[in-house]
Amino acid sequence: MASPSSSGPYVMALDEGSTSARAVLVDPAGRIAAEARSPVVPKRPRRGWVELDPAALWAAQRSAIGRAMAQVGAHPSDVAAVGITTHRESVFMWDRATGTPVHHGIMWMSHQTDDVVARWRAEGLDEESRARTGVPVDSFFSAPKIAWLLEEVPGVRERAEAGELAVGTVDTWLLWNLTGGRSHLTDHGEASRTGLFNLHDLGWDQHLLDAYGIPRSLLPQAVASDAGFGEVEPGVLGGLVGDPSRGAARAGIPVTAVLADQQAGMFGQACFAPGSAKNTYGTASVLTVNSGGDVLAVEGMTSSAAWTVGGQTTYESEGVVFHSGQTLQWLRDDLKVLREGDDIEVVARSAGDDHGLHLVPGFTGLCAPHWEHGATAHLVGMTLETRPEHLVRAGVESMAYQTRDVLVGYARAGIELTELRVDGGAAGNDLLCQFQADIAGIPVVRPDELERTALGVAYLAGAGVGWWKTPDDVESSWVVERTFEPQMSDERREELCAGWDDAVAGVVDAAARRAARKTPTPSAP
Repeated sequence: MASPSSSGPYVMALDEGSTSARAVLVDPAGRIAAEARSPVVPKRPRRGWVELDPAALWAAQRSAIGRAMAQVGAHPSDVAAVGITTHRESVFMWDRATGTPVHHGIMWMSHQTDDVVARWRAEGLDEESRARTGVPVDSFFSAPKIAWLLEEVPGVRERAEAGELAVGTVDTWLLWNLTGGRSHLTDHGEASRTGLFNLHDLGWDQHLLDAYGIPRSLLPQAVASDAGFGEVEPGVLGGLVGDPSRGAARAGIPVTAVLADQQAGMFGQACFAPGSAKNTYGTASVLTVNSGGDVLAVEGMTSSAAWTVGGQTTYESEGVVFHSGQTLQWLRDDLKVLREGDDIEVVARSAGDDHGLHLVPGFTGLCAPHWEHGATAHLVGMTLETRPEHLVRAGVESMAYQTRDVLVGYARAGIELTELRVDGGAAGNDLLCQFQADIAGIPVVRPDELERTALGVAYLAGAGVGWWKTPDDVESSWVVERTFEPQMSDERREELCAGWDDAVAGVVDAAARRAARKTPTPSAP
């Protein structure tokens, strides 16, 4: 821990993920000076439902802010700017006058909106959504969550149509609280993950809003990623902003950047050239490919705005894996095959590489490139010799296999990646990185600093107050720690991938059979 005496100034990055809310202080040299995190604990009121307590989420973020500042003895006067990056697609709705939520937030992985999705698909809206917004009609995205709140929570539609309510993704909710309710904004990248944002004119799509019955007045204004997002409310950071005893007073601390977490990771990984790609191993795993100034449509993938910076919009194509690091968390917390403090890599290595298991983690369906909504998790290949460490090894390998599936999807579209930059907590696992290189057949490149998401938004926020120039300073800060070259033979790769493909095919087939059993049989005439 750093000594409790500030040597600021700092840029503060708020990095809110699916399992933790973090606050990171970055110094003018681009180094992380302090960071603290608070757990984010989803609620599961019914099977398939996953929700977040909005007040608890904000409290977790404020706690992380205070502890990060305490590590270096920072005063609010030491914070030059704030940037926000968050997990995407989750939705909150609240009273504009009081800030009181009308319901718990609905998390990206929740399936309580399945009936809404089925209705919209039956109405033929899926292809329209893909063409206009770059994403399909699916419970993963924000649009059906907003519709569910309007339809299922008593009184909400009437209040929304009267202009009394506001809605937003996690970034918008944090920004609202950070600015004392003065800013109801989001950026183009976050907005493009809602299923309501037209990628071609960079605005909310009125045609889809009308089709879905969502009032435009609910939504935040979508602006550039480097826009002015308002100023931090005095007291939020733990004291009066600009205390004269701590130097020159300021009117307030500006919020100068908002980026969605995967977009921030791509920015922090210096993936500025079209065709460059990174993969983040988090709760979910997301492979993003920079597509430059063009919206790139690839079967099985989604298209989004990456960011709008300096008046120019960059787009990205991505493949999302629902359950990546979360699989290992499930093995530890729920199955108890890992103990608290166990080194996952050591346990996985102890299983060897001939265990014969494939763990397909379709806990809430399979995402890219399969988009099998009804999939469930399967463990294929168990024998009487199967031990807990084999499950751990299969869990680690499932992260790489799922990323390989996304790479195969791009290859089918003629997009062959020559290397894959990786980040996220699990990227520190050498076994995972080597297996990823082996199974994908391309080099996996790991930077010396894995916190690229927080650094990405910090660099953009700092650029807003003149600290850095982007992309130059981001590129110069990106340093390779290790490159993992493929070592596996073609024969072995083909054998392992065939086993994985068979396991996934079994999961998809089982989901199709379940769906067929649920489909009513037409009555005889």
